[in-house]
Amino acid sequence: MKKALPVFRRELAAYFYSPMAYIIISVFLLITGWFFTSELFLAESSSLRGVFSNIIFIFIFFIPAITMRLVSEERKSGTIELLVTMPISDLEIILGKYFAGLGLIIVAIFFTLPYALTLWVLGGPDTGMLLSGYCGLVLLGAAYASIGVFASTISKNQVVSFIIAFLIIFILYMIGRFLTILPVSVVPVLQFLSIDYHFENIARGVIDSRDLLYYLSLIVFMLSLSKLSLESRKWN
Repeated sequence: MKKALPVFRRELAAYFYSPMAYIIISVFLLITGWFFTSELFLAESSSLRGVFSNIIFIFIFFIPAITMRLVSEERKSGTIELLVTMPISDLEIILGKYFAGLGLIIVAIFFTLPYALTLWVLGGPDTGMLLSGYCGLVLLGAAYASIGVFASTISKNQVVSFIIAFLIIFILYMIGRFLTILPVSVVPVLQFLSIDYHFENIARGVIDSRDLLYYLSLIVFMLSLSKLSLESRKWN
């Protein structure tokens, strides 16, 4: 997988050599900062649970925006054909681009650490829940990013890639919202498919192997689909 490193470095550098990364991180911090201050001063809460819950929803928009260009831009400009002629496999291309997008997401999450530090100074929050909450955010971001990469392999149009990623993520997010009105027989299956359900389990400080398995399975599945989608150019 060493061959994926040049792709990773190129894509990550592309984010920070353009205004894109700075705009995304700035807007992300502006929105999350507003939620944090509202929780802290208005609700007088010494917990980031509310902020984490809002970040789940924010990521539905932000992560497709981060990942939409990763492959679709290469396909539109024709540079994907140059890239695949290099001694690098399709899987390594996908992984390099995926980890670049995930790297930007982790940087954005990292910049929210001052919220946790503020709580430690003012209120002495539950450290275990904070750590598990951040662990959940990284897993959630990783899952969303894998969906975004897959969507980016489908179309040359970045807007189309954004919409596809948004719809898939939104459906996985909304599944858990309708469990109370669905037949009891299908609730366990749909509950397991709900990306929000697994995050809430982790954010409560309960890191269950089933939740980890869900995220890892979703990531592997979506990256496998991305590889197949990229390979499909050979069949056309």
